[in-house]
Amino acid sequence: MGPAAAHPHVWVEARAELVFNADGRVTAVRNVWRFDEAYSAFATQGLDTDGDGTLSATELHPLAQINVESLADFDYFTFLTAGSKAVHFTKPTEYWLQSDGGLLTLYFTLPTKEPVEVRSLAADLDVYDPTYYVAFTFVETDPVHLVDAPAGCVVDVRRPGALDPMTAASLAAIPADQREVPGALAAVTQDLTNGAGLTCP
Repeated sequence: MGPAAAHPHVWVEARAELVFNADGRVTAVRNVWRFDEAYSAFATQGLDTDGDGTLSATELHPLAQINVESLADFDYFTFLTAGSKAVHFTKPTEYWLQSDGGLLTLYFTLPTKEPVEVRSLAADLDVYDPTYYVAFTFVETDPVHLVDAPAGCVVDVRRPGALDPMTAASLAAIPADQREVPGALAAVTQDLTNGAGLTCP
């Protein structure tokens, strides 16, 4: 996915929005992912077809389509539960890529298969790659935003702890062509989640 030679291979700054309908149910997750400089440069090679030095949404559209289609194999790195039950999504809509200062940002909306009741239920949103091939980090300010949520809904953002140097070195030793994390390391990467608990009265 990128030219780096160690786990993780791609770094992403992430924001998410939980979208509610008029009945107070969740109907979509909107993701905004900004990629690191190395991946952005690698992924956009040869895409400036008109040679004007900038990348338009039109020039980036094929890459955006490839991204959202390939993300289906990884559950879009987006995991939502309500009442401990996994929420399923339909294909992404409203997706596009934007280039700003040499960094790519992917925008895409994941509609839920059906409106999800979250009132009086424990609900959680996690954005992460269980294999740590892609390292997600929530942005500092307003990483999970509620859109048209019922009054009283609040989010409690969770961030992963720092890796100890030995674990980081072990992850870095995994070959670039190996996506899966072996053995005990898999248990560590499963905990490297960016999440938010949602509480609605």
